[in-house]
Amino acid sequence: MQQIAQFFKVSEEQFVRDWCAATRRSADEAKKVYQNIRLPRRATKGSAGYDFFAPESFTLVPHETILIPTGIRVMIEDGWVLSLYPRSGLGFRHRLQLDNTVGIIDSDYFEAKNEGHILIKMTSDDHKGKTLSVAAGDGFAQGIFLPFGITVDDEADGERTGGFGSTTEKK
Repeated sequence: MQQIAQFFKVSEEQFVRDWCAATRRSADEAKKVYQNIRLPRRATKGSAGYDFFAPESFTLVPHETILIPTGIRVMIEDGWVLSLYPRSGLGFRHRLQLDNTVGIIDSDYFEAKNEGHILIKMTSDDHKGKTLSVAAGDGFAQGIFLPFGITVDDEADGERTGGFGSTTEKK
């Protein structure tokens, strides 16, 4: 297998900023959560997906949305992308879905102003009314590295500065 990426934790300072903004909770709580962040990993040698683990327990009632600062960033070689999805079982049993359907982490996101912090926004669309409960440390999302190509006449020369929407911002 070709090795094309490496996961890291974002700095504690970046995590605290993003956690406090997403949860409206204290910096002291964020620092405790930060200490337990686990880097994504594959469960078996045949797994395509790298499991992302919940930094803290959470519950979602049907039609509720949550923004999860993962505390994770990833350095990816050019020509590759990390695609994010809900864990298959959670999607199947609770209709758990990413709010942007598929998360796309580009190789240049690692150098963004927010350290390339991967934030995952999810909604439970469980039509049976079941509440989803995920314990701290449990897998809730998965990432798969995929190669991509460019067109012959590609002239992209912009530089990324942020996350969502940053590549279409007026400069």
